[in-house]
Amino acid sequence: MSPTSDAFHLIVPGPLDQRTGGYIYDARIVSELAEARVPVAVHSIEGRFPDVDDLAHEALNELLAGLADGETVVVDGLAAGGLPEVIAAHAPRLSMVALVHHPLADETGQSPEQVERFFASERETLRHVRGVIVTSPFTARRLADFDVGEDRVRVVQPGTDPAPLADGPSAVDPPRLVCVASLSPRKGHNLLVAALDRLRDLEWSCVCAGSTARDAVYADQVRAEVERRNLRDRIEFVGELEIGELEEVYRTASLFVLPSHYEGYGMAYAEALARGIPVVGTTGGAIPDTVPGFASVLVPPGDVDALVSALEGLLVAPERRNILAEGARMHREALPDWGEQAIRFRDAVTDLTCASYE
Repeated sequence: MSPTSDAFHLIVPGPLDQRTGGYIYDARIVSELAEARVPVAVHSIEGRFPDVDDLAHEALNELLAGLADGETVVVDGLAAGGLPEVIAAHAPRLSMVALVHHPLADETGQSPEQVERFFASERETLRHVRGVIVTSPFTARRLADFDVGEDRVRVVQPGTDPAPLADGPSAVDPPRLVCVASLSPRKGHNLLVAALDRLRDLEWSCVCAGSTARDAVYADQVRAEVERRNLRDRIEFVGELEIGELEEVYRTASLFVLPSHYEGYGMAYAEALARGIPVVGTTGGAIPDTVPGFASVLVPPGDVDALVSALEGLLVAPERRNILAEGARMHREALPDWGEQAIRFRDAVTDLTCASYE
C-alpha cells in the first residue's frame, strides 16, 4: 500500500480552537493547507490527555478503527503519547505520523514517576509510527533520547504573521512589560512576580495576557503572590484575549518577558520579535533556537537572580532596549511564513510516509 494523495487525517485531543501554542500551530497548518486546496480531515477526540482515561483510549481506538487501510494519519503527540498500545494496534495498516510539539516528559511540575511513565509511553508510541514531525531543531535533537533516528524526523517550525511594529507606552508612562502565555508552571509566572518584587523601586508596569483556567490552582497561587507582595497595581492579569485585544497589548510593549522553564519552540517570543519588541527569556529548551541573542537577553531557567539582573539592566538603560529592539526589527524579516510552513508540513508528511515503503 502507498499514499494516493496529499490528503491526510489530523487527530487532536479536544477542540482545535484552543489558544495554546500547540493548538494554534495545528489550526494554522490546517487552515493554510485548506487555502492551498490540500484537504485535511480534523478529528477532535474526547477524553483526558496526556494522562489518559478510558474515554480517551476508547475515542482514539474507535477513530483509528474506522479509517480505511492505507490512510495517512497525523496524530498530535498530546493525544498519542499516552496511548502506545492503541497506536501499535493500528500502525501496521495505517500510514501514521506523530506531531510532537515537545515531549510529554519535559512538562514542568511533574513527579519523577510521571516523567518516567510519560517518557516510556511516548518512546513506545514513537517506535510504531512511520515518522515524527517536530517544531524545532532542538526537539529533533531531543528525540534521539527516545530512540528516534534522524531519518525519521522532519522539522517544520511555526509560521509568524506579519505585524505592525510596537509603539511602546506613551512618553509619560513607565516602561511596559508584556508577558503572553497561559498561566501554567512551565511558563514561570511565579518567577516573574518574584523578580519584579525585587525591582519595585524602578518604574515599570506589567501586563500578563493568557488563560487563567488551564491550571486554575497555579493561576490562583500566582495571583495570590501578587496580592501578598502588594503588586496588584503594577502587575495586571487580563486573561485570554481575542486577537485584536492582544494586538493592542503588544502595541504598547517596551519589553516582552517570559521566563519559561522550557519551550518546544516558543511562538509568543516570535510574535514579539515580529513586532520589533526586545525579549527577556530563558535558555530553556528551544528558546535559543527561536530568539537570537542580538534581540534578547536569555537567562538560565529558574534563576530569579539572573532574571532580576536582566530586567534591571534594560529598565534602567533605554538605549540598551533600543539596541535589542533594532535586532528584533532585523530578525522579523527572517521569521517563516505560515503558508510556506504549511506546505513544508504537507511535504514532511508525504516524505515520511513514502519513505517507509521503499
